[in-house]
Amino acid sequence: MIERHIIIDNVDPVTFYGVNNCNIQLIRNLFPKLRMAARGSVITVMGDDEETARFEKNIKELEEYCVKYNKLTEEVIIDTIKGLPPKELKMDDVIIYGVNGKPISGRTPNQQLLVKTFGQNDLTFALGPAGTGKTYLAVALAVRALKNREARKIILSRPAVEAGEKLGFLPGDMKEKIDPYLQPLYDALEDMIPAPKLKEYMETNVIQIAPLAFMRGRTLNDAIIVLDEAQNTTTHQIKMFLTRLGMGSKMIVTGDTTQIDLPRTVTSGLIHAMRVLGGVKGIGKVEFEKKDIVRHHLVQRIVEAYEKHDALKKAGLLDDEGKPVADQPVNQDD
Repeated sequence: MIERHIIIDNVDPVTFYGVNNCNIQLIRNLFPKLRMAARGSVITVMGDDEETARFEKNIKELEEYCVKYNKLTEEVIIDTIKGLPPKELKMDDVIIYGVNGKPISGRTPNQQLLVKTFGQNDLTFALGPAGTGKTYLAVALAVRALKNREARKIILSRPAVEAGEKLGFLPGDMKEKIDPYLQPLYDALEDMIPAPKLKEYMETNVIQIAPLAFMRGRTLNDAIIVLDEAQNTTTHQIKMFLTRLGMGSKMIVTGDTTQIDLPRTVTSGLIHAMRVLGGVKGIGKVEFEKKDIVRHHLVQRIVEAYEKHDALKKAGLLDDEGKPVADQPVNQDD
C-alpha cells in the first residue's frame, strides 16, 4: 500500500473542497478503492501504486482548472476523473475569472483597448473619468499575469492625498493610518482572489499595497506595478515612481485629470508626465470617455453635468459659487 501527500498550494482549499467539503466527498466516492483525508492544503491518499498515481494526476488537473476559473463544479470533477476533457468556459474577452467564477472582461471598446495596449507596452497610461473601470481592469490584468506566472509579484500604489478634506490625525499604527487611502485596491483584489489566498499573498509579499511615498529607492523587477489616482502625484513623485520600473516588469498608471486634489499651486504629475512622455516609444495611452462608465447609470449623468458646469464657468457665465453672472442668464438645460 502506497501513501501519497498531494499539496494544492495554488488555489484556495475552501473553493477546491467545496461547500461542506462536497467536492472532496464526490472525489472520495469516485475513488472507492482509496482511503483519503484532506487537511488544509494537503490531501493524503492511501492505496495501490497505480490508483494513487491516477488520483494525484486528476487532483493536479482539477487544481489547474480551479486556478484558471476560480471554481470547481461537480460536472468538471466527474469529467476529469473519467478522463474526459473538462468543458472550457468562453475566454474570448475574459481577462480572468474572479471569486465564484465571475468572468471579468473589458466591457467597452476602450476597456478592451486597455487590455490590448497593456499587452503591447511595458508602461501604459489609462486616463478618464470616474467609473470607467480603469483601476479595476488594471488590477485584473495584474492578477492574470500573476496567475499565468508572467510576474512574480504585484505592486499596487496610490498617493495618500485626501479628497477635498483634511482628516487630521489618524489613530493606529502605520498600516491602519494608510489603509483608508488604499481601500479601493483591496476592494478590487477581493473580487478576484479568494480571501484565504489573498491573505497568504499579502503575508508573503507576493501582493504588496503601499502608498506612493514608500516606493522611493526600490527597483521593482518581475512585477506588475499599478499606480492609481496618479493625478494626485507631484511632478517629482511620478518621475520617482516611473523610474522604479525594473527588468521583466510592466506598469499601469491610472488617473482622472478632472479630479485633482492637490493644492492649486501644485502641478499634477500625471498631466506633466503626459506632456513629457508623449512621444516615447514603448509607452501606451488609453483615454476613457463618459460612454465607458460602467457604474450606476446616474454616474454618467453626474459626470456630464459637472463637465457642462465647468465649461460654463470657464466661459465666464458662472461665478465661483456656480451662480449665473449678472446680466447673463444661463439655462443649464440647453
